[in-house]
Amino acid sequence: METGLSSWAIVAIVCNSVVGFLTLILFVILYKACKVPSCQERAPVLIPAQEQQGVEQKYLLTAA
Repeated sequence: METGLSSWAIVAIVCNSVVGFLTLILFVILYKACKVPSCQERAPVLIPAQEQQGVEQKYLLTAA
């Protein structure tokens, strides 16, 4: 009777270690990606309320 780990148990440990390592890399990539701001051209620009009302009034005038 062998008291050591079977070969299948060792394979399972190695596979789980690889999956854990890849998960760690994924979390590092996500952490770094969240710190980098998006492209400023695509980011919505907050316009002051007065300008926003002017844009809405222009739309209402052209739509009527």
